Amino acid sequence: MEQQNAAPGGAHPDEPHAEGLGGRLNWLRAGVLGANDGIVSVAGLVVGVAGATTDRGAIFVAGLAGLVAGAVSMALGEYVSVSSQRDTELAMMAKEKRELHEDPQAELAELADLYRARGLSAETAETVARELTAHDPLAAHLEAELNMDPDELTSPWQAAGASALSFVVGAVLPLIAILLPPPSWRVPITVAAVLLALGLAGALSARIGGTHPRRAVLRVVLGGAAGLAITYFVGHFFGAAVA
Repeated sequence: MEQQNAAPGGAHPDEPHAEGLGGRLNWLRAGVLGANDGIVSVAGLVVGVAGATTDRGAIFVAGLAGLVAGAVSMALGEYVSVSSQRDTELAMMAKEKRELHEDPQAELAELADLYRARGLSAETAETVARELTAHDPLAAHLEAELNMDPDELTSPWQAAGASALSFVVGAVLPLIAILLPPPSWRVPITVAAVLLALGLAGALSARIGGTHPRRAVLRVVLGGAAGLAITYFVGHFFGAAVA
């Protein structure tokens, strides 16, 4: 019987033991949600304008403005939020460094206590704490106490760029769908394209989260359909009233 190759550290190659997997899944989930926001926001905007006018130029300007404004807003929001998170991470790292410098023995005892609390015997916990401290005391304390990796701190610029890009990717679909067809087909084709894209985004989000896709797809599709219907009739009502 052929023996399977073991991954480093004894992990199975098909299991998610890779470092940073949780962080990458969070970024992927955020990207899907950002694209979903782009689809819904710009679709609602262009469908609403299409309910008020058939002027392709007006629809294009409104959709482009919504795309740019949404991408900038998403980027700024992520940058501010993640900057605050990074400041907190840096402050916690500085505190751990200071404590390790001022009282390394107390920190060693604290690390051993943490591993005893996780179920290790006193002797094993002491050994683990000493070996980890000899290798990298700061990393050992950050991981055990705060579940932090000093080499994988959050990046505000990366978060801002990813959020803006995912929003733009989602927003391009309804913008193209509303501009290409003739006026009588613009809204139906856009609605169909948007609902299909929302269904795919919902299924992907559910897959990433490990949940059943049917409920997620139904939720986003019904919500998107309701939003498009409301914006279209509002645009149609005010367009008729202005005319």
